[in-house]
Amino acid sequence: MIKLNDVYKAFGDKKVLCGFSLDVMEGETVVIIGYSGTGKSVAIKHIVGLLVPDSGTVFVDGKEVPTLPRRELYALRAQIGYVFQFAALFDSLSIGDNVAMGLRKLEMEPADIRDRVSEALRLVDLPGTETRFPAELSGGMRKRVGIARAIALRPKYILYDEPTTGLDPVTSAVIDELMIRMRQQLGVTSVVITHDMRSAYNVGSRIAMLYDGRVRQVGTVDEIRNSQDPVVRQFIEGRATLSEVEMTGVPERRRAQTTP
Repeated sequence: MIKLNDVYKAFGDKKVLCGFSLDVMEGETVVIIGYSGTGKSVAIKHIVGLLVPDSGTVFVDGKEVPTLPRRELYALRAQIGYVFQFAALFDSLSIGDNVAMGLRKLEMEPADIRDRVSEALRLVDLPGTETRFPAELSGGMRKRVGIARAIALRPKYILYDEPTTGLDPVTSAVIDELMIRMRQQLGVTSVVITHDMRSAYNVGSRIAMLYDGRVRQVGTVDEIRNSQDPVVRQFIEGRATLSEVEMTGVPERRRAQTTP
């Protein structure tokens, strides 16, 4: 279980998280939605100890992440796969070497690493691509390699940071199917950050909206889809806020039309 409890985080004068609390139960996929720049990525970086809260705390499997000694923190990270927004592959390394990176840190035998890499690529429908390079793959395929690298460690948890950003609808659906497969076949517990409500509805067990530094509402897919909270409804329907309308110059045009 992952538990973020009343987490506050600021960078200088910029307050990002202001009492963020969220529980992620084993076996579920929790999707975090919210406007750009609201701190979604900041929130999940606390789970792996990449950031330390200013106050509040984070627990993973009962261990308080900010207080863990370095060796225990590294051991915890081995149980948490992280899928970066743009896959974060190394262009100079083959696909096989990219997937094997985390495994080599575990000092596994070369034959075992090859087997694990092959298995991971097969699970994301990219068998036989070990000798190819990232530049030879499409954006969607690179994202799948990023997922393969995460699951090669056989983690208990996977954190997905905007996994469908920049992809066409068909490729996005493929990534959604892979995330569902990871939960169903591997029993992985996941946290997914996304702006894509179609994806959120497809993969989520529950959805949480981050707004003003804290969870505005959390619930099942149906509860969020039918939410009466005006902020939640505005986001899931993709309606422009007043500030966005102002930025388009609409008020100025209206004033121009009424000026004699």
